[in-house]
Amino acid sequence: MFTVKDGTQLYYEDWGAGRPVVLLSSATMNSRMWEFQAPFLAARGLRCVLPDRRGFGRSERPWDGYDYDTLADDLACLLEHLQLREATLVGYAMGGGEAVRYLARHGSHRVARLALVCSTTPYLLRAPDNPEGIEAAVLEEAVAAMTSDRAGYMAQCAVPFFGGPGAAPHSLTLSPHLVDFLTRQALDGSLRASVEITRTLFTQDLRQDLCDVDVPTLIVHGDQDPTAPLELCAHRSACLIPGSRTVVYEGGSHGLFATHADRLNTELLTFATP
Repeated sequence: MFTVKDGTQLYYEDWGAGRPVVLLSSATMNSRMWEFQAPFLAARGLRCVLPDRRGFGRSERPWDGYDYDTLADDLACLLEHLQLREATLVGYAMGGGEAVRYLARHGSHRVARLALVCSTTPYLLRAPDNPEGIEAAVLEEAVAAMTSDRAGYMAQCAVPFFGGPGAAPHSLTLSPHLVDFLTRQALDGSLRASVEITRTLFTQDLRQDLCDVDVPTLIVHGDQDPTAPLELCAHRSACLIPGSRTVVYEGGSHGLFATHADRLNTELLTFATP
């Protein structure tokens, strides 16, 4: 555990030795989601640091602090606590926004590389200057569903999360046991945290933050991602980060860490190893 500025205690795991890779999980999940990536990378000479963000997993669950500024400051406390240098930040989905806001607020003196995997950056919400964004009503429907039956809502989301739009449960390449294990992770946090995190990832504009990224950046995304659509997220993020490289997984949905684990593992190992 380590303690952040407002006194909240956060949990992390620290595996292996070598250049550090900090793995930032999807919005309502936690460090357990990286069980396909972290052992692979740590066994090949990299140091894997896996935090549980506030409100989720084994970290404390305060009422407040689910905005990007606070999450970025929490990440800064972790990197300082461990005195990490030359780190590769791997931001998955909302973790991408967390990593980008960290670089905007704290600079890149501890960071050598950035990987955005299925990232929700730069801006999901429809607005006059973002007309292709997602309607605010979709956010409110998600919040209402979580508030009334969070377990049912997360179970309903699992099939498109791993299979893409229109997928049927029997079409998934993952076993039902694995899908259940990963879905239950999304419930391993407070309802307050889940709702506020969802509001943050949906409504916060990270376009300027992306323009300020000054480290080599890899963008990995599926072309069938219903949560973070390819054109709205990956392609726009790539346009805003000078010199970034984009890899698109054909047929990939939002859960690439599980459905395309072998390919993603190799991608991250190559990127994080100088």
